[in-house]
Amino acid sequence: MKIHLLFFTLTFPVLTALARSQTRGITDKVKVGMIRYLYNHYTNPRWSCMLICLALTSLSITAFSQDQSALKLWYTTPAGNIWENALPIGNGRQGAMVYGNVARETIQLNEHTVWSGSPNRNDNPDALAALPEVRKLIFDGKQKEAEQLANKSIITKKSHGQMFQPVGNLHLTFEGHDNYTNYYRDLDIERAVAKTSYTVDGVTYTREVLASLPDRVLVMRLSASQPGRLAFKASYTTPQPASSIQTTPAKDLTLTGTTSDHEGVKGMVRFKSIARIKTEGGMLSATDTTLTVNGANAATIYISIATNFNSYKDLGGNENERAAAYLNKAYLKAYATMLKEHIAAYQRYFNRVRLNLGTTPVDVAKLPTDERLKNFRTVNDPQFAALYYQYGRYLLISSSQPARAGRYADAEPGQPANLQGIWNHRMRPPWDSKYTININAQMNYWPAERTNLAELHEPFLRMVRELSETGQETARVMYGARGWMAHHNTDIWRATGAIDGATWGMWVAGGGWTAQHLWEHYLYNGDKAYLASVYPILKGAALFYVDYLIEHPRYHWLVVNPGTSPENAPQAHGGSSLDAGTTMDNQIAYDVFSTAIRAAGILKKDAAFVDTLRQMRSKLPPMHIGQHGQLQEWLEDIDDPNDKHRHISHLYGLFPSNQISPYRTPELYSAAKTSLIHRGDVSTGWSMGWKVNWWARLQDGNHAYTLIQNQLTPLGVNREGGGTYNNLFDAHPPFQIDGNFGCTSGITEMLLQSADGAVHILPALPDVWPTGSVTGLRALGGFEVVDMQWKDGKLTKLAVKSNLGGNLRLRVPNALKTNGGGALATASGQNPNLFYHTDDTPAPVVSPKASKSALTLKETLLYDMPTQAGKVYTLVAR
Repeated sequence: MKIHLLFFTLTFPVLTALARSQTRGITDKVKVGMIRYLYNHYTNPRWSCMLICLALTSLSITAFSQDQSALKLWYTTPAGNIWENALPIGNGRQGAMVYGNVARETIQLNEHTVWSGSPNRNDNPDALAALPEVRKLIFDGKQKEAEQLANKSIITKKSHGQMFQPVGNLHLTFEGHDNYTNYYRDLDIERAVAKTSYTVDGVTYTREVLASLPDRVLVMRLSASQPGRLAFKASYTTPQPASSIQTTPAKDLTLTGTTSDHEGVKGMVRFKSIARIKTEGGMLSATDTTLTVNGANAATIYISIATNFNSYKDLGGNENERAAAYLNKAYLKAYATMLKEHIAAYQRYFNRVRLNLGTTPVDVAKLPTDERLKNFRTVNDPQFAALYYQYGRYLLISSSQPARAGRYADAEPGQPANLQGIWNHRMRPPWDSKYTININAQMNYWPAERTNLAELHEPFLRMVRELSETGQETARVMYGARGWMAHHNTDIWRATGAIDGATWGMWVAGGGWTAQHLWEHYLYNGDKAYLASVYPILKGAALFYVDYLIEHPRYHWLVVNPGTSPENAPQAHGGSSLDAGTTMDNQIAYDVFSTAIRAAGILKKDAAFVDTLRQMRSKLPPMHIGQHGQLQEWLEDIDDPNDKHRHISHLYGLFPSNQISPYRTPELYSAAKTSLIHRGDVSTGWSMGWKVNWWARLQDGNHAYTLIQNQLTPLGVNREGGGTYNNLFDAHPPFQIDGNFGCTSGITEMLLQSADGAVHILPALPDVWPTGSVTGLRALGGFEVVDMQWKDGKLTKLAVKSNLGGNLRLRVPNALKTNGGGALATASGQNPNLFYHTDDTPAPVVSPKASKSALTLKETLLYDMPTQAGKVYTLVAR
């Protein structure tokens, strides 16, 4: 017996290390056999069972811990004073950046309605009188003169938009903690909890912080491994000039203030932040502006932030009452209870999609996140790509939440994720951290429907409703048009005037594009009551174009004039972005008319109006293929193949729209590819995110993956381009969150597409992800992937749930059969499922100088399968 125990003591660490090893080619079965052999060779076999069980337990625990860590951002150093090193948490109303500093911790605080200014409008009434002359100048080829007149008479003379602003910072000071060891911090995106731990003088200190989804407060748990060793001081700072910090007799720490004036608009958002500490053991004391904890075993800090904001036109709320109500309710709960409820609420969204792109070699996977980021371009790290994918979903859950049930539901609906989501530490952030609606705000919500977060689309959809209200006056006052419109930017006050200068602001399609999100939401959920509720908005967007379009004197098409191809100013136009009938304007007008036509047909409304739209749609300019074989950006063939502009707006028709298809419009498809090649790969972070989606639509998974590698590169490595910060925030630079969301959408498009008449499975799988699986992705018409598995690039299993019934048309890379061995029907003709209807794209105008390039597509099989609502259909490889 003693001999066996001695052998066990000496050899068990070696044997369990074998069990834990990740040596490629050694399966768990082989490892267990080796363990059994070694033990039987030296000991009594009756003890082998116990050893094997213990070793297997070690193996399974290790595997579990690796699975858990696969969805963590983790680091071995604090953030220091670099905001982009801090880790984001949020609940859609409050956002915080957790620095993980030791001696002086910082929790930087945001609240979704803390914006400068107050209700205001920024229309320019001079626009209507100047409009005919601006149009004439553009038609005469004098775009620069038209731009100058637009700057004078169309661009606003009032506010160019208000700013999303920070609340302040909660600082925690730990005396004597300057020298520490065993430092570790992480953000667990599977639980939405940030953690920091370290050791000082033999005591391990741990902090956990979360932004509670159900309780609408931030909560932080601090503990020490030895009783009575927790001591710290809590204080606020804020960059807000009109603010006050003080403690109350009840030992609450409060920060109150009013946001700043900006560009002639008075700041009138009042905010209040309350921090309250619950200690376990020890003492809590207060000065005028600090709270101090001494001799505690643990402590929990509850932080509630609220404002007087009710809506874009109402600031009649009571920030004091709100902040206190949220805090008092949460304070009654223990941290463990709040943690459990928060994780459950968070995982109700997050766990809908599981993604496995393969296993990363252990020597790569064991590195901290910042080191894996540095290595991503040169090593195969599929788990890091999956982490980045899920991080995009985490950020959307954290920054965009639907209207709440409860006392303040009507007074405080969640705001959409802005240019920085819900995280900003600057009083004057880049581009005011508002909503740029010529691409960036829309990109934020590309993952919403596809990645099973449809409820989180609601704040953006509500903003579109509100823009349709404010945009009616802009359409009438500035352009003499009915319906509604918006230019390229808006803010929390839903301003719809033209801002920044004509180069950027003289773009009238903000309303038309954002309205497509309302239609997309319907295509995924099939709710006719919802469609009826948004139809007036879709109709109003179309009505604006009915009145705004003008006949081109040379080509006789109906064109947008003035318009732009966002932010690109070709030298052929004298360095002006203004023009008539740009490709993107035409594509958006086409979609606006098409969605209004289809919605009216479904609802059996407005037959005469539909006839008008059909006639006008037929008079829009078709897309053009230019002399270089490119998709023209403008009506004239002036594209420069050396133009590397970050905006490639004329590819809107490829993605997010479906006007360009490899199967329906092969010439346009090839031309779009040529344009994308001309623009190159490396660009700003968000632009690379959009390019992932484009290359996915072009069914080139390897090129899409190259863009992911370029995007997942530390800032500064891509010459004259963006990349990613250490906390995996997208770098334009500076930080813009749309790149994160764009890449998550792009990876989804690599695995599943449903925009082109069928559910296309594995349309753009790169060679580096030969084997994997995914669950939870959604397709148009209420279809949801319950399980999808592939091996060696071939689909091995597909289980699809039909929520609405109807025909399921599948485009797949290899032959399938039903789970019971039955054959599938080959598809032909138009998909009878109306959610998959595709409008006929007009034939392009092709330059005689354009060389035709052969279009080579991967072979696919097309199946049709009738489905019933609520049933799951399972297919396997044949």
